[in-house]
Amino acid sequence: MRKQLRKKWFARLLFFAYFGVLLYFLFFSERYGRTEPYTELHYNLQPFREINRYLRHADAFSFELFTVNILGNIIAFMPFGFLLPLAFPRPKYEFWVLMCITYLVVLTMECIQLFTMVGSFDVDDIILNSFGSAVGFFVYRMVMRKR
Repeated sequence: MRKQLRKKWFARLLFFAYFGVLLYFLFFSERYGRTEPYTELHYNLQPFREINRYLRHADAFSFELFTVNILGNIIAFMPFGFLLPLAFPRPKYEFWVLMCITYLVVLTMECIQLFTMVGSFDVDDIILNSFGSAVGFFVYRMVMRKR
């Protein structure tokens, strides 16, 4: 019983450390221009607009820009889908519960980026982040099945 409790608290520590790093990159990172706020609101409400633009014109973007905007948004949320059920276990973690939590968290972060003008609100980020969380959850399920 003590070992399980230690594992749960370790998972929570990992989850909050991960989430802290994620918040840093979303709101404070100089590398991604978070210290220079926009002077106006930037947003994209059309699903797949930016994703299609990056995929269709991949040769016009640097590899780093493409990777950060497409793969980075997916990879950044894979730990969320993996660590959340480990850190806050339920009798049976349902996929739809995780997706609702992911959606609410990502929507909140996108709104904060929009209204603080340290980033933009992009519906494509919500799509990519949710996909990443789903991948992380399926990895979690596979790992738990093998135990």
